[in-house]
Amino acid sequence: MKVTQASMLSPRQIDECKHLGALLARLRLARKIKQSDAALRAGLSRNTVYRLEHGDPGLAMGQVLRYLEAISPSSTLLDLLSEKDPALLALDAREKSKRVRDMSAAEREELDF
Repeated sequence: MKVTQASMLSPRQIDECKHLGALLARLRLARKIKQSDAALRAGLSRNTVYRLEHGDPGLAMGQVLRYLEAISPSSTLLDLLSEKDPALLALDAREKSKRVRDMSAAEREELDF
């Protein structure tokens, strides 16, 4: 009987895999790299990269590290998990600087006590 990695992990471990995949995807987007280009640089198939970014626990650690190196050369796994990459910080700043619109008269009236 075939056993999958996901069936052997606790829910917390599965969440950690998904978090790692989301961080890799976010770093790739912050550095404005296409998924197919990152896959080519890492020597991985696009399907493997898709699975990696979606937190598939069945992938080898070497594949994760090769992908990280392809996206952000000289970055370590610790750098990724601490989210201190300059590209990630810049992406956070861009996302936080949303333009605020003026409130309508009806919205101001709702807030009037």
